[in-house]
Amino acid sequence: MSKAKTLEFRPNEYVVYPAHGVGQIISIEEQEIAGLKLELFVISFEKDKMTLRVPTDKATEVGMRSLSSPDVVSKAMDTLKGKARVKRAMWSRRAQEYEQKINSGDLISIAEVVRDLHRSDDQREQSYSERQLYEAALERLTREVAAVSGGDERAAAQKVDDVLTSRAA
Repeated sequence: MSKAKTLEFRPNEYVVYPAHGVGQIISIEEQEIAGLKLELFVISFEKDKMTLRVPTDKATEVGMRSLSSPDVVSKAMDTLKGKARVKRAMWSRRAQEYEQKINSGDLISIAEVVRDLHRSDDQREQSYSERQLYEAALERLTREVAAVSGGDERAAAQKVDDVLTSRAA
């Protein structure tokens, strides 16, 4: 295994795995799988009570990345302030696009989903699937904002909520 790849991510560092959001690398271990020795990142997703093992040489290939910079977080917050852009396509098509954006792991795309699906109190009720997608996107966004700012998730959730409600006012 090339040791150059392992330098990109280190134990105790927070990373973003596209399909699961923010996790922390607990360790780098070697395992023998199907007769091959593999070096693996062991990533813990505390909130989901899940541990993921990712081969070190495939980490960037699968889209694993470091946390966003504070600059990217502020761009995501600016995205939230924008006007919701809801396409006139069928819901199933839009839902698919939202799902892809959420699982892309890209913070700006996730912020777009939160912006587009956010409803203020005076707007019509959300459907169950709309609500599910909104909550998934919101959770991903607040977890990364919290991890970048080093604060807790409540403070990050409040920050995101403040931006969304200021937009509506």
